[in-house]
Amino acid sequence: MTATISVTATRDGDPLAFDVTVSEGGSETRHDVTLSQADYVRLACGATPERVIEAAFRFLLDREPKESILRRFDLSVISRYFPEFVEKLPYYLS
Repeated sequence: MTATISVTATRDGDPLAFDVTVSEGGSETRHDVTLSQADYVRLACGATPERVIEAAFRFLLDREPKESILRRFDLSVISRYFPEFVEKLPYYLS
């Protein structure tokens, strides 16, 4: 079953902020995520900020259930838990 990921920008500036809803298996989780401008430039590969957030969640969902994803975090912390994140993200953006 594939999760549906909804990403809504909630704040411009630095950092950017997003409300993310992950729906799967008849339930959903909500997450508040921030993304610094510097990380966006470094990670985007030409994608929109919303697409970067969605790709990051697809990466996470391949490794853990939606209920295990932190409710509030900055995108930069993903690399602390999954060192391969920056290397693998372009795959999820394609």
